[in-house]
Amino acid sequence: MKKIIITISIITTFLSCKNDKKESSKLNVVTTTTMITDLVKNIGGDLITVQGLMGSGVDPHLYKASEGDVTKLSEADIIFYGGLHLEGKLVEVFEKMAHQNKKTIALSDALNAETLIGSEYFQGNYDPHIWFDISYWKTITNYVVKTLSESNPQYKQVFETNGKQYLEQLTILESKVKAIIETLPADKRILVTAHDAFNYFGRAYGFDVVGLQGISTATEAGVQDVQNLAAFIIEHQVKAIFVESSVPKRTIEALQAAVQSKGHKVTIGGTLYSDALGNAGSIEGTYIGMFEYNVNTIVNALK
Repeated sequence: MKKIIITISIITTFLSCKNDKKESSKLNVVTTTTMITDLVKNIGGDLITVQGLMGSGVDPHLYKASEGDVTKLSEADIIFYGGLHLEGKLVEVFEKMAHQNKKTIALSDALNAETLIGSEYFQGNYDPHIWFDISYWKTITNYVVKTLSESNPQYKQVFETNGKQYLEQLTILESKVKAIIETLPADKRILVTAHDAFNYFGRAYGFDVVGLQGISTATEAGVQDVQNLAAFIIEHQVKAIFVESSVPKRTIEALQAAVQSKGHKVTIGGTLYSDALGNAGSIEGTYIGMFEYNVNTIVNALK
């Protein structure tokens, strides 16, 4: 009986070690925003472990790393973040990780800097909201595939297959978005939001975009900003303005009040997802679902 017990114990230990080895072969990936988390999960699937630092409704411009976040980052095989100072308060943390030879990947590095939109608020810097141009997101998808494949070559073919399938979904999304936008007359394509998150969207799909705050929500809108934008709305007969899920709605409500005080009616057309996706498990909790939801919300409100 003792021999049987010992044999079973050895087999159990062996299987346990084998499973641990199998689990440890997975890349441990840490991401920042929900858009990046969603993208990396689509490419890596079950072959990687992904931990996203930020959840739904979290503003990356103002996000500060907790002690737990620093631990996650220090234990990661790869760190994916947006770059272009999107995660402004995490820059020093990323630099520290890079100095420790941690694989720290800014997704904005995949793009040609000459095609980026400059910032009038931060000289020498660029608008970081690059996910609002689907063609950019395609380029970034290939960059993630390449990075994961180099980090774990044994799964390169799977990463490439997943990437190809996701690119096909993005192509379908592009077609849907263009068809929806075509139903809105060109003279009504004026998008007024809480902050300048939609400049790439505007350039790609023919919208004039005006944000009450600057590119970063760290900059506050003043009384004069509200009054100037109210005058713009009245002059251009803008029908609706939009709040954002990751930005307090009080600034847009103040803008609406300023417009109405001058005898012009403007509605709040809905909530857009700008710097974060919707709740996990919802349609808006994916990049593709978020993009289509935003376009439908914008077009329906401005018609």
